[in-house]
Amino acid sequence: MPVTVKDMLDAAHATVPKITGADAITLAGQPGTLVIDLRDSAELAASGKIPGALNVSRGLIEFRADPAHPMHNPAFAQAKTVIVHCASGGRAALASKTLQDMGYSDVRNLGRLQDWIEAGGTVEKV
Repeated sequence: MPVTVKDMLDAAHATVPKITGADAITLAGQPGTLVIDLRDSAELAASGKIPGALNVSRGLIEFRADPAHPMHNPAFAQAKTVIVHCASGGRAALASKTLQDMGYSDVRNLGRLQDWIEAGGTVEKV
């Protein structure tokens, strides 16, 4: 039987811890934490981004996260706490599960940028 997006989201939500905006704000300021923004450039331009967040579009996350791939971004390290977010939460859930599958052991799903903002987190213009 084929796997549906709902199946993939359910699997992601079952294994990746969901965190609150307040928890993300606390963690984002700590050494060894990487915040990943999965939104595309139009979304970033429209609403800004979390200060210090690394923007990696959802379609490139595997390539940037894999240390053996030529497109690897050295900001990724499997020992870091990784917080992932997008606009509505779906891309963040799927990417978080992917990172876990790739050996990242401390991945947290913030979900939506709006969760950060509602918790009092600042956003910078891009």
